[in-house]
Amino acid sequence: MSTAVTASQDTTSPETTAAGTDAVAADGSRVAARRASAKPPRKKQTAGQNVLTVLLALLSLIWVIPLLFILVNSFKGKFFISRSPFSLPTGETFSGFDNYVTGLQLSGFARAIGWSLFITVGSVAVIVLLTAMTAYYITRVKTWWTSLIYYLFAFSMIAPFQMVMFPTVKIADMLGLATPWGMIVLYLGFGGGLSVFLFAGFIKSIPLEIEEAAYMDGCSPLQSYFRVVMPLLKPTAVTVAILNAMWVWNDFLLPNLVIGQDERYKTIPIVIQMLIGSNGNRDMGAQMAMLVLAIIPIVIFYLFGQKHIVEGVAAGAVKG
Repeated sequence: MSTAVTASQDTTSPETTAAGTDAVAADGSRVAARRASAKPPRKKQTAGQNVLTVLLALLSLIWVIPLLFILVNSFKGKFFISRSPFSLPTGETFSGFDNYVTGLQLSGFARAIGWSLFITVGSVAVIVLLTAMTAYYITRVKTWWTSLIYYLFAFSMIAPFQMVMFPTVKIADMLGLATPWGMIVLYLGFGGGLSVFLFAGFIKSIPLEIEEAAYMDGCSPLQSYFRVVMPLLKPTAVTVAILNAMWVWNDFLLPNLVIGQDERYKTIPIVIQMLIGSNGNRDMGAQMAMLVLAIIPIVIFYLFGQKHIVEGVAAGAVKG
């Protein structure tokens, strides 16, 4: 009898063992899934951190209030903006989209958007591509003149634009750069310093062993750069692109000095400035409406890429 019981136990034990193993594995996977999905406990903020949060929130109003001021006044009649600039548009002060229609009809805003977009996209693309390659070369090639070039780029960030403003305009006229294509060259010169500085700081943190492995796999220096190094530069490249796009899109002084007199190539800031008449008369409503339209594209671009700014700046300025 005992032999039969033992045989029966031996016969069923593999299935029982397999079922038990599956049950344990299922329980283990559920526990692991719960642990993975569980959020880490939130750290309690100290009193100092709460005070800092409140101060930063109040400080952010310095930048938010002017934007709200422009948006609110873009829907008010032009005669009511100066009379009650901080009131909401209600009743007779509300003009709907009349200011937007007037601004688009008078200013040639559609053409200005095209030229601003062309100059901004072209300048940012050229700056990111060429300054990244420049930073890679002067970082990897250690000679006295590459160090000199690096310090010259760093010095260009210190020199104020007003110091080189008139020589730049004169040289631009001599070289025929008073065109949208010439503006891309000028923006490359003025935006190169900060961009090279950020790229060089990040490239210093990339181990040489990665590039040596690429060389051993048969990559040329250019292939190693574009296939290995350039993908690693994405955070810094996005940061450089955002900073330069915001600067070029909103810049008034350089386009006004170089191509401001040419009616064919006016950018958005120049067109908005032209809404002020020669005798000082101005349509404040149309100006506010055109400012809102000018702000929207760059704000959208910034919101999509803002998470990369701190990461890229920290990588380019601290590492190395």
